[in-house]
This record gives sequence, structure tokens and C-alpha cells, in this order.
Amino acid sequence: MDDTAGDLMAISPPNVTRKSKENGQGDSPQTVTVSIENGGETIVSQPSGLPLPSKARTVALVVTLTGAAFLNSLTVQSAVIVLPTIGKELDIPEARQQWIISAYTLTFGCFLLLWGRLADIYGKRLIFMWGCAWVTVTTIVIPFSPNEICFDVLRGLQGLGAAANVPTAIGILGVTFPPGKAKNYAFSFYSAGAPLGSVFGNLLGGIVAEYASWKWIFWILACLAAAVTIAGYLIIPVPVVNTGTKTSVDWLGGTLITMAILAFMFAMTEGNVVGWSTPWIPVLIVVSVILIALFVFWQLYLEKKTTRSPLMKVTIFQNTRFSAAMIIMLLFFASFNNFLVFATYFYQDYQGLSIIQTTLRFIPTGVVGICTCFVTAYILSRVRGNYILMFGTVCISITSLLFAVPIPPHTTYWAFGFPAMCLAVFGADTLYPSLTLFTTQSLSQADQALGGALINAVGQIGRAIGLAIGTAVQTAVERKRGVAESSSAASGSQALLEGLRAAAWLDLALAATAFLVVMFAFRGAGKLGAIKK
Repeated sequence: MDDTAGDLMAISPPNVTRKSKENGQGDSPQTVTVSIENGGETIVSQPSGLPLPSKARTVALVVTLTGAAFLNSLTVQSAVIVLPTIGKELDIPEARQQWIISAYTLTFGCFLLLWGRLADIYGKRLIFMWGCAWVTVTTIVIPFSPNEICFDVLRGLQGLGAAANVPTAIGILGVTFPPGKAKNYAFSFYSAGAPLGSVFGNLLGGIVAEYASWKWIFWILACLAAAVTIAGYLIIPVPVVNTGTKTSVDWLGGTLITMAILAFMFAMTEGNVVGWSTPWIPVLIVVSVILIALFVFWQLYLEKKTTRSPLMKVTIFQNTRFSAAMIIMLLFFASFNNFLVFATYFYQDYQGLSIIQTTLRFIPTGVVGICTCFVTAYILSRVRGNYILMFGTVCISITSLLFAVPIPPHTTYWAFGFPAMCLAVFGADTLYPSLTLFTTQSLSQADQALGGALINAVGQIGRAIGLAIGTAVQTAVERKRGVAESSSAASGSQALLEGLRAAAWLDLALAATAFLVVMFAFRGAGKLGAIKK
């Protein structure tokens, strides 16, 4: 840990006069500039970060911000484990129990971009703390829900708070650390928060469900959220007061993109439940496409025809590598999330393992993930970005292949399950920090939280698309094997196994496509974590 702390403090930022009070007018870092190496091309000059008074506080800052990513995954995964228990107590039919998860992920995915922009304008520290506080309060209240509707509404409000603090954490890292060794370690450590949250979510949900009421899951989560809130107040540096003109918020653009993502993700979530032929499903998809088109036209108008600031400068997508990075993130996250979901189905539904037994099989993802994040931080400034991204996509491709090929299903876990778990996080914890770092370095200091929101929003959309298509493929194969339209494949049946393998082949195709995009779009890319001399 001492070596890591030293790496995080490898930068010696110049002294700066800072006021002790935050006025809510955004963050204003110093103006010492450095250039980002990207295949010999300078994308943007970035100011150096805010000075931190001590090595210990620097490490504490990164840990605090990582807590946002950790809590987000922990909140989702711990609830997955106890879906049947909550459904039984609140009389929620099995067909609607998915909304215990979907209510959270919908609001989280939909409000990311708006919250990211608000953080860049009104202050990242302020929005981060309010987001964490909001998550704390809603998480405390959720267990007192008397019925299904109240529970789902509160879960949606909980996701609203997470949408505020997750991208803002990335934004704070982006403006605090100038490009270099310290920033590489900070982003890599942050990226380990999500997979660790998933592992501990399984453990928390499994242990609490076994020995106590499911309500304690949320109260434990509330305690952790409160700890992050307090730590944020004490640790995150108060930004320099911006005495310039405050940028206005593009509320119309924010409304358009939020409603577009909401309509799309709702359709993706419900398509496999009510059937894709249900009339309002394609209508919602068409509406979402129209809203996205209107959003793009409105952003271009503001950017090129007026002096007002758009919610997002869509002209950034004219940069081939930036657009490719978003496509890679979408494809990779679709494949990686599908692996986690369908591997769970394989162990629980097909092999009939208990929650605890299944959780134990996922523990390597957390342990290996921690190790991988430090290796990634080390190689970001030493290995070309295209090689790192190719390695990540190849890893998740092999992971999917191991679950797709007809290996006898009762073959020992150590022969194919364990290697798959390790390879999955090799891919995730090299690719995610690389793309996150690339995104923040491609945007100006004024758009760092928006960059964090964008990369997370693309991941959420990829997750929704991948799971919707994967579930449809699995269901179609099961129907061909004689499973009735209104029922699910029996536990341990051949139909279920073939359906899961078909979904794994889809995951392989998604990961392989991401690999091809990396090969062509990032060919000759420079070292993502290096400072151009």
C-alpha cells in the first residue's frame, strides 16, 4: 500500500491560493498545461490538478471516490440475491420481480448525463455529497415499503442519487490528477470498485438472506453510503472559487436525452417480459430514436449557432477514436454483463447450486480484479493503448467461448469455470480504466464529470441491449427444444443448457466485434497514460 500511495503522490502540483468556502459555481483547477499522448496526436491540453496536502489524504480521496462505484455495484448485486424473498414478503409476482433491480438501473442510466453536466457547472464536490446523502436516506427508507409500488418508486429514487455520485467521482479524479503515473493508479483503483462491489454484493445478499431479514441488506448499505458521504465532506478538496460567468444548464437537451434513454431502456427491459411483438415496445424504441435525433440537432444548434453551452458537445464524436471508444465500451459491457448473468443462471438454475455455493465461484473475480487494477495502472504509461484494449477484448472472448463450447457441464469448476472468472476480470479491469482515462483526457477540464457520465451511460445502454438480445436468444433456443411458451426450462434440463450456451455464443460475437473495432480504430494508438514530452 505504501508503494501505491507513493505513486499517487508522484505529482507535485504547484501551490495555489484556495478559498475555504465552496460557492457552487463549479470547479476551477489551475492552468498549468500538459499534453496527452495519443498516437502522436494531442487531443486536448489539461490543467494540473488541485494540490493535496498529504500522501494519506490523496489515498483517502481515491478510496472515497471508489466507494461510489463500489456501492453502486453492491446495491444492485445484493438485491439480485434476495429477489424471491422480497417478492414473497411484498406479494410481488415473479414476472414483476425484475423491477426490484430495473427501477434502480433505469433511473441510474437515464440521469447520468444530466447529473454529470450539473456537476461540471455547479461543483463536483457538492453534487457528489448530495448524491451520496440522497442514496443514504432512500436506502434507509426502502425496507419500510408496505407494497410493491412504494418499493419500486423508492428504488428508482435510490438510483437517482447513484447517477449523481458515480460520474462525479470520475470528474473529481479527472480534475484532481494531471496526466501521469498518479492519475493512472487513481483511475485503475477506481475501476476496481465495480467488480469488487458485485462480489461483495453476492456475499452480503447471501449471508444476510441466510441468517437475517432482507431488510438488513439495505440498512447495511445505508451505513456504507453514510460513511462515503461523511468521507467526501472531509476528504474531497474544496474547489477554487470560479469568479467567472456561470454556465447555464441546457434543460431542454437534458430532458430530451433523459427521456430518450428512459424510453429505450424501458423497452429493452420489458421486451422479453411482455413479448417483442407487443405494440408499445417497438413504439417506445422508435420514440427513443426520434428523441435522440432531436437531442443531437439541438446540441449542434447550440454549439454552432449560439453562444449558449450545450449539454454535450456532440462534435466530439467526429473524432474517430472517441466514437470507437464508445462503441467498444457498449459491446464489451454487453458481453461482460451477460457473462455474469448467464454464468449465475448456469450455476444456480442448471447445476442447482445454492446462493452461497454460487457466490464462492465468483470470488476469484474480486481477488483477481484487485491485482489486475494495479497491473493496469503500471502498464498504462508503458504499453500502447491498442494492445491493452485488444488484450481486454480477447480475454472476454475466451471467457464466453469457455461457456459456449460443449464442455461436459459437470466438469470440475477449476477446469473452465475458474479460468473464465479470471479472464473476465482481466478483460474488464484493463479495458474499463483504459477507456475511462481516454474519455476524460479527450474532454476539457470543464466536462470531466460529463465524461464520466457518458462512459457509464454507454455501458448501461450496452448492458440493456446485451441482456435483452441474450435473453431472447436463450428463450428462442429453449422453445425449439420443446419448452412451452408460458413456462421456463426445467432446472438441469438439456434445453436450459443449450439456451445458456447459445447466449454465450452471442457474448463471444459481441466481444469479437469489439476486438475488431479496436484493431481498426486504435491502430497505432499511443500510450494512454503517458505524458507527451
